[in-house]
Amino acid sequence: MIVAAAQFSAVPGDVEANVRTMTGLLRGAAGARVVVFPELALTGYEPELVDRDRRLWTDGDDPRLDPLREACRAVGAAAVVNGAAPGEAPGDRRPCLTSFVFGPDGSLLARYDKRHLYEAEAEVFAAGTRDGRFTLDGQRFALATCFDNHFPEVGERAAADGCRVYLASSLYGTGDGVRQRATVYPAVARDHGMYVVLANHVGPAGPWTGCGRSAVWGPDGGLLAEADATAPALVRAEVRTGAAGGVVGAQAGHAGGRAHGAVGGHGAAGGPVPL
Repeated sequence: MIVAAAQFSAVPGDVEANVRTMTGLLRGAAGARVVVFPELALTGYEPELVDRDRRLWTDGDDPRLDPLREACRAVGAAAVVNGAAPGEAPGDRRPCLTSFVFGPDGSLLARYDKRHLYEAEAEVFAAGTRDGRFTLDGQRFALATCFDNHFPEVGERAAADGCRVYLASSLYGTGDGVRQRATVYPAVARDHGMYVVLANHVGPAGPWTGCGRSAVWGPDGGLLAEADATAPALVRAEVRTGAAGGVVGAQAGHAGGRAHGAVGGHGAAGGPVPL
């Protein structure tokens, strides 16, 4: 199974433009079975805009997301798409910071609302109350969003629930975010024996500058594939998630271009490979 993470610079408050970008990345990920996008990819990381303009909220069946569903069907991949969504309970006045999982047939497989809100996010969003899970091709996947990943119990519950692949939609900026990104995610992988897939922003993202480097780590915490720090990109790794574990190959590349080479480890495929 090939899993992939996509990074790009979101347009603040423009759902349609960001859907177009994500659709292009998704269609460029042909061969991947799961593609993960960054935190608040639909709106850009713009909590204040989300708070002021309810039109930026998206339900799972929002027609603005139709191009993504169509792309899932076209390439046969599931997509993890993060944005602001109305709460599930009647009368909820605040949105949730939500990942929708659209299956390879375009249907909604799962919804996950971020449980651990970071600082000012709690002034805009309502926290989720349930863990994120879905099953595809017989494999159990866990969903987590950015600050969630700093709580060890999130990974512990995922592993205990039989998850082998852990999908993280996030925003890490330049500066200390670079260190956190390089520390937190390999630890989740190593401590719980799961593959970890991180999709991060690159370039301007609200008050930060996303540091890119979306990546995939193996169950031993080793880096399998990594995008660069400056450009929109897809990073993907072909993994075996059965009892034997292990990695068949890994690759990373600029979106719309050719791969810039893979990070080695566990049989990583080397050299440039078209995306």
